[in-house]
Amino acid sequence: MKHLRILLLLIAAACGAAVACAADPSGKAAIHFDSRTHDFGTVGAEGGPVSHEFVFTNTGTAPLIIVSATAGCGCTRPQYTTEPVKPGKKGRITVTYLPSGQPLGEFSKTVRVRTNAGGKRVSLQIGGVIVPGTGAR
Repeated sequence: MKHLRILLLLIAAACGAAVACAADPSGKAAIHFDSRTHDFGTVGAEGGPVSHEFVFTNTGTAPLIIVSATAGCGCTRPQYTTEPVKPGKKGRITVTYLPSGQPLGEFSKTVRVRTNAGGKRVSLQIGGVIVPGTGAR
């Protein structure tokens, strides 16, 4: 919690008095994803990485900041914008899955997203089936 406060203070300091960062001090950010799950279907073990872009909207009245997006293993890599997302605007979190070296069969991975919107972390889910070779037949 202390790290989150420090990060938010640094962002606020960087914004200074700029109008682009100004918001109603009583306002709050809120995040809404178009979808929180994605099924890659059949993925080839040697076919290379597969990616999906999760789109979200800041439905709040203050800028939304993605503090972190973390996966439970090195085979799943989330990337996200570090810029604040203004109210009413969209942002993206791209999740890449690396099937090489993973066991054949079904997989399911979770990415946990922490924001300044308060409340619990948001979970994004990806899944599919790994088959031998380079992909679907």
